[in-house]
Amino acid sequence: MNILDDLKLQYKFGGIAQRLIYWNVACFLISLLLFYQFDRGNFNFPSWIALSTTPSDFVIKPWTFLTYAFFHNGFWHLVFNMIVLNFSSTLFLTYFTQKQFLGVYFLSSIFAGMVFVSSYFLMDMGAANIVGASAAIMGVLVAVTTYQPLMNVRLLLIGNVKLWHITAVIIILDLMQFRLENTGGHISHLAGAAFGFVYINLLQNGTDLSKIVSGVMDFFTNLFKKSPSTPFKKVHKNYSKPNEKSASKIVTKDKSQQQIDEILDKISQSGYDSLTKEEKEFLFKVGK
Repeated sequence: MNILDDLKLQYKFGGIAQRLIYWNVACFLISLLLFYQFDRGNFNFPSWIALSTTPSDFVIKPWTFLTYAFFHNGFWHLVFNMIVLNFSSTLFLTYFTQKQFLGVYFLSSIFAGMVFVSSYFLMDMGAANIVGASAAIMGVLVAVTTYQPLMNVRLLLIGNVKLWHITAVIIILDLMQFRLENTGGHISHLAGAAFGFVYINLLQNGTDLSKIVSGVMDFFTNLFKKSPSTPFKKVHKNYSKPNEKSASKIVTKDKSQQQIDEILDKISQSGYDSLTKEEKEFLFKVGK
C-alpha cells in the first residue's frame, strides 16, 4: 500500500477532524495556485472567499462567514492552525461526538465572523478582511478546556501541564497583540473562544447548539437525496437447505464484518495512526 492509498484511508476512516485538516490543506493548495501573487509575495483572496467588513460584500455573500475559515494567508499560518486543530480535536472528541465537534467548528467561525464585522462597524475601523481557521479552532479548544480545565496534557520539552494553562497562554497572547497588528484576526480569535465557553455552559444546561448544524446538514442531505424507486417484485421463497458452499460464504462475510467493526472501534478510540500495517491493508482491500 503506497502513501496515496494510506492518505485515502486516513480520510475515509480518520473521522471528521482529520477530514477538516484535509479540507484546509486542499483549500490552501488551491489558493496557492489561484490567488497567490508571486510578484508581491502575498495572497489576494476574492470577496467571495474572504470575510470582508464591507456590508455590500458580506450581505450578498453570506457564505463567507464560513468559507474564510478554510483558507490561510501563508504556509506557517496553515501549519500552526492545523497543529492546534489536531491537538484540540483529539481532546474534544474524547468527551463529545463528531457531530458536536463539527457544530462547534462551524458555529464558532460564524459567530466570530459576525463579531468581526460588527466590531469594525461600531469602532469605525474601515474596511478589512480575514481568512483562517483560528477562530473556529479556538472555539473547539476553549470548549474542551471549559469542560475539563484540569486535564493533564504532556508537552514536548515542558512536561505535564494543565489544559487551562495552554489555553490561557494563547488567549493572553491574543490580548497582548490586540492593538499591534492583525486586530481583526485577534477579535475573531477571542470571539471564537467566547463561543466555545458559552457552548459548553449551554450544553451543561441541556441546550446543544451543535444540533443547529446537524439539522441544517440533514435538511440539505434529504433535500438532494434521490428516493430510490422500489417497483413491486414478486418474491419466491426457497425452502431448500443452503448448501455448504453458500453457508461457507456467509461465515466468511460475518468474520470480515466483525474484523471491520473491531478496526473501526479501534480508530474511534485511538485514531487511524494506531492501526497496524496489516489492518490498514485490510481496510484498503475492503474499501475497494
